[in-house]
Amino acid sequence: MELLQSADFWIGLLKIVWINIILSGDNAVVIAMAARSLPPAQQKKAVLFGSGAAVVLRIALTVVAAKLLALPYLQIVGGLLLLYIGVQLLSEGDEEEGEGKEYGTMIAAVRTILIADLVMSLDNVIAVAAAAQGDTTLLILGLAISIPLVIFGSTLMIKLMERFPIIVMLGAALIGWVGGETIVSDVTLRDTLAATPWLHYVGAALGAAFVVLAGRFLQKRTHVAAH
Repeated sequence: MELLQSADFWIGLLKIVWINIILSGDNAVVIAMAARSLPPAQQKKAVLFGSGAAVVLRIALTVVAAKLLALPYLQIVGGLLLLYIGVQLLSEGDEEEGEGKEYGTMIAAVRTILIADLVMSLDNVIAVAAAAQGDTTLLILGLAISIPLVIFGSTLMIKLMERFPIIVMLGAALIGWVGGETIVSDVTLRDTLAATPWLHYVGAALGAAFVVLAGRFLQKRTHVAAH
């Protein structure tokens, strides 16, 4: 009871929830892009499973995130993986509507969500862990509260993507941007980045451009092959 009455506890909880609101935007985009490839009846399940599993994954990651980020080349590999996921999600497209549209599977969608969240959450969980200051109860509560926030954000993004197709491309560009950021943030490039900080934005922009161009190219090639 003393813990729950502590002002520090509630302040820490608010910090974690706020950090998750700020940092979960890109995760909501990934979840929405992966779920949109499913039949409408399965989209809500994919968002629910993907969001819940992603938060559990973040709790586990918090314990080892700092050590993982210190490993050389890990973020380069993770960033390249994000670029691949971004290209894959954009290339799936939705040019074929109605009865001719092919849908993905629930397992594939949830797998994509988890892999992307694993890479994108490494930096995020360090911020959350710092706010929790070693309090496991605070950490779990804060991340649990973030589940409905991510679910709401993902569901809203799916509806917006259906109504405004350009958002799909913007979402893919965001994934590419984060992928580029992740690559240039690797520990092996820390000194180079410190000397030339503008490379951070160049790397992010190149990642976004690569995902959009490669994704659109594959999307058009698939469309031409289908016809």
